Amino acid sequence: MKRFGMLVMSTAMITALAGCGQKEEVPTEAALPEPIEVELTVPEQANANEPVTLTTLVTQGDEKVEDASEVEYEIWEEGKKEDSIHVETTNDKEGIYSAETTFETDGMYHVQVHVTARDMHVMPEKQIQIGESAQHSDGHESAQEGQHNEHSHGAEGLSLHFVQPKDATATAETELMTHAQLEGTALENTQVRYEVIDADKKTKWVDTDETKPGEYTGKYQFPKAGSYQVIIHVENEDIHEHEEYTVEVK
Repeated sequence: MKRFGMLVMSTAMITALAGCGQKEEVPTEAALPEPIEVELTVPEQANANEPVTLTTLVTQGDEKVEDASEVEYEIWEEGKKEDSIHVETTNDKEGIYSAETTFETDGMYHVQVHVTARDMHVMPEKQIQIGESAQHSDGHESAQEGQHNEHSHGAEGLSLHFVQPKDATATAETELMTHAQLEGTALENTQVRYEVIDADKKTKWVDTDETKPGEYTGKYQFPKAGSYQVIIHVENEDIHEHEEYTVEVK
């Protein structure tokens, strides 16, 4: 019995030592999801007051994305981003989202689609010429175009999408969110701040955190109901840009 007990103990020790010698398997990180791809189709030219169809194809790998949480067109005339309009889309299935709109006056317009799907945000942009070109006969662009470029402070290719707060209420914490892209790629590691101005011209500054690549979020409590001017300031070594919006607080 004594010899049998020693044999059992020896076997147990060998098993334990063998277990210690084995490397513990470390679970590998889950594979990152494939990015969504957005193909925006906009006619190069059209006539004023005639229907224009805008289409967007959203895919992820070989899959056509039919469950996007947001697909919306933002349209503005060259140099007038602050007067942009938003056009909702129809989900035509098979990953296609479309809308029909008209342009009242001749000019160069920007069409940007804001796509949020599967926790990713993409916002490609194209241009459409309505009616005759606004270029001078010598080939230079109009003075208005030049003024717009000067305002951009060298931020060509910069796109900002301010997510308008829904049901902003006085004294309640409101989330202010902006998506920033440069040449179609998320603009990361950049200082983004909100300048909030009330009706009495009193100014408050709100810092942001980059919660996702190119997504900058801050929180602010509007002290009372009314209209507030919210200016987004984007700054890094190469960019100094700002865009202005109005937020209605109940």
